[in-house]
Amino acid sequence: MDQMSKSLKPWALVTGAGGFIGHHLVSYLRANGYRVRGVDIKLPEYCSTDADEFLLLDLRELRNCQTCTARMDLVYHLAADMGGIGYITASHAGIAYNNSLMNLYMLEASRRNDVGRFLFSSSACVYPHGLQISPDVTPLREEDAFPAQPEEGYGLEKLYAEKLCQYYMEDYGLYTRVVRFHNVYGPLGTYDGGREKAPAAMCRKVACAQSPGAIEVWGDGRQTRSFMYIDDCVEGIHRIMRSDYRNPLNLGTDELVSVDELAEIVIEVSGKKIALVHDLTKPQGVRGRNSDNTRLRSVLRWEPQITLRKGIIPTYSWIAAQTENATPGATVAAE
Repeated sequence: MDQMSKSLKPWALVTGAGGFIGHHLVSYLRANGYRVRGVDIKLPEYCSTDADEFLLLDLRELRNCQTCTARMDLVYHLAADMGGIGYITASHAGIAYNNSLMNLYMLEASRRNDVGRFLFSSSACVYPHGLQISPDVTPLREEDAFPAQPEEGYGLEKLYAEKLCQYYMEDYGLYTRVVRFHNVYGPLGTYDGGREKAPAAMCRKVACAQSPGAIEVWGDGRQTRSFMYIDDCVEGIHRIMRSDYRNPLNLGTDELVSVDELAEIVIEVSGKKIALVHDLTKPQGVRGRNSDNTRLRSVLRWEPQITLRKGIIPTYSWIAAQTENATPGATVAAE
């Protein structure tokens, strides 16, 4: 038995606990009997944390990583400098610098503090561009990450950190788990300011638009993605951490939709009459991206269950409430 299974009520550290997925994960773990320490450079933006402890620390410093990992049984490392396609295509150096430091120092601090298990949050951006050039994309399998041609900056540093997890497990015996997220959305996520992902941006645009009216979409709208609701995400993270599988795993749905189809779902939920205006000059990311869940189903005997249409309902409701007094603004992109 490892350290996790020996503890009746283990301590779990969630980095990035001031962010979207981290905040929800803290609440999920607390509800499932864990004591939780959250850490971030900022507090949660939209509501208070459920963490037993919350530390405001900059994880680009090793001493801070050693402080927050002390006496932890589990480390869920979600902290990252990231955002939608507009942000990650314009910030290669900053993203690579910030995330590389955090990932390396968190692994090293976890090793020094004898953490039981370490989960790293990676991304579908690690997959090669050459496999994502068609909207009718073949679902991406975990082994497709090599030969490597990841997203510049963000995808490259994620792939490097995945290998670091492998090396720390092989050389030092640190139990590591790697999860590759595919487009997570839901309430309490960033919805404006440039770092929002496509579902949140789409919900904001529709909520702020007049009816009848129009919203702008980056690209021709035919680029495709799959999107995973936050409740499925945090359950999947927990299941992967507890599993015996040591290699990277996709975590997403295989419900492939175009960006225009995403927009139409949001518009339908809103009850408004909205037209789409496409801007072909803006970044739109890879042409198609979808998750192959074959290995996830085999390892966990589970996969995300919440359809996009079902997940958009609470997401749109929350964002519409946040933007009640706002006016039409920025554009919509897709990761």
